[in-house]
Amino acid sequence: MSDTQARTAEQIEADIAATRARLASTVDELVDRAHPKNVAKRQVEQAKSQVFDETGQLRTQKLAAIGGAVVGVVTVLLLIRRLVGRK
Repeated sequence: MSDTQARTAEQIEADIAATRARLASTVDELVDRAHPKNVAKRQVEQAKSQVFDETGQLRTQKLAAIGGAVVGVVTVLLLIRRLVGRK
């Protein structure tokens, strides 16, 4: 429709109704996405994807790296504790 062509009240009302429906749908989707249960579910799925690959197998290399990092941190903390305990 060109800018020079006048729109009827019915056309304007139909456009407003369509826009309102799209907005309501978008708001409903945002509310659903922001619901705490859904946020938690996405976080669990993301954590699982870090531990398991697409076929459901454990990502052993990643787990070994995480385990090594944990052992390293614990070792450093124990060394610090031992050094502080000597003073």
